Amino acid sequence: MKKIVKSFMPGMLMLVVAFSAASCNKTQAAPSAPASSAAPGQPVDLTYAAEKSLPSVVYIKSVINSKVQTVEYSDPFEDFFSDPFGGFFGRGQGNNGKRQRQVQTPKRAAAGSGVIISADGYIVTNNHVVDGADELTVTLNENSKEYSARVIGADKTTDLALIKIDASNLPAIVIANSDDVKVGEWVLAVGNPLGLNNTVTAGIVSAKARQMGGEGVTSMIQTDAAINQGNSGGALVNTRGELIGINAMLASPTGSNIGYGFAIPTAIMNKVVEDIKKYGTVQRAMIGIRGGDVSNFVDAEKEKGNEVDMGTMEGIYIAEVTDDGAAAAAGLQKGDVIIAIDGQKVKKFGELQGIMAQKRPGDKVVVKYLRNKKENTVTLTLKNEQGTTKVVKNADIDVLGIDVRPITDSQKKQLEISYGLEVLKVNGGKMKDAGVPKGFIIQTVNDTPMRTFDDLQEAVKDAKDQMLVIKGMYPTGKRGGFVVYLQNE
Repeated sequence: MKKIVKSFMPGMLMLVVAFSAASCNKTQAAPSAPASSAAPGQPVDLTYAAEKSLPSVVYIKSVINSKVQTVEYSDPFEDFFSDPFGGFFGRGQGNNGKRQRQVQTPKRAAAGSGVIISADGYIVTNNHVVDGADELTVTLNENSKEYSARVIGADKTTDLALIKIDASNLPAIVIANSDDVKVGEWVLAVGNPLGLNNTVTAGIVSAKARQMGGEGVTSMIQTDAAINQGNSGGALVNTRGELIGINAMLASPTGSNIGYGFAIPTAIMNKVVEDIKKYGTVQRAMIGIRGGDVSNFVDAEKEKGNEVDMGTMEGIYIAEVTDDGAAAAAGLQKGDVIIAIDGQKVKKFGELQGIMAQKRPGDKVVVKYLRNKKENTVTLTLKNEQGTTKVVKNADIDVLGIDVRPITDSQKKQLEISYGLEVLKVNGGKMKDAGVPKGFIIQTVNDTPMRTFDDLQEAVKDAKDQMLVIKGMYPTGKRGGFVVYLQNE
């Protein structure tokens, strides 16, 4: 279970726990249904929200198979008994007490939740629900039907993953804009906590743009709806049953629900899903500064005995401008205070992070800032982590347009090879463009042996220069090869 320790107030440490398992086409949505209204101060009827959202939330089981791993361990007598006679006594030559052995890891199963975002089988969940899984099984809420799922893409930083099942006419959830969510608004957390499938709990939005510890999402929706282990990847919905966030972690001194839960906003989720589908990886845009809330900076200076007047107590104080970054190119300086991005007020760092998480390298943003208490406006072009404006592309295996299977024992014997993937069907796509025929046996891709479907999928995702060099064999035994270009230039 992923754990982050976060200090929320002086003298009090609370444990932030990801909802991991008990052990561990552009997104489309149907039109919104009208919300049931309630008079101010009157109870809100959440039955409609539960009825609309429950069919769209699925149960996910992940399995990590038993594996043989080589581990290093200490032998305190290794150097003491090192053999000066070249191994005559069966001891080593001295290795600082370090030895290696192989161990069999146990098979592990974990469970979580997911949300159907399109009728053709795309499902969003948390990265930590599917990370490292050898098998993924999705169970629908409506009819308990089970499907095998595959990972289309995952992103550790945002803790989001996009998976897919082969199904149609699924009950896709309606997706709302999380930027419109208001603090105090009633919400439901929908998922499969503690093995209790199809569970809903109610609460309110306690805060927005909440910064959390670690290197992940720092602009989350905070709620006091009861959430526990197994809620990972489940839905946070409004009173209309519309998705506003993906449940990801909780803050609790015990690891169970005695505190607050946190959800990744749909504004960030939509961008991650679109990036995975279009580029195969998430695009990260950098503004090129280091800093924090201006209120924190002012308070810190006062503690040092310095009187500081920045002209505001809201905004982002720039403590450092990264060389060759977007901010430096636009002329921003240390000591400036960012107060708005594209006309949207920025009061705290979490809000800035939330805006940047929706941007891509090459995007232009209008930044309003204070310098010596005077307002200024500048347009800057966001860059990636490498300091360029290019997007990073990793193709998904679907672009190949083929069906494959590991070769049979008879094929191994007949062709005198020990591994390979047989092309069963060429549906179109990049493989057809390259001339790869049905029946061809793929043995290596970019010099990596191809034994399983997962090997091919990883080779596509890791392809350098967006190119696959495929080597293999025709059914006749003749050797052959192809070059497959994954992206259209």
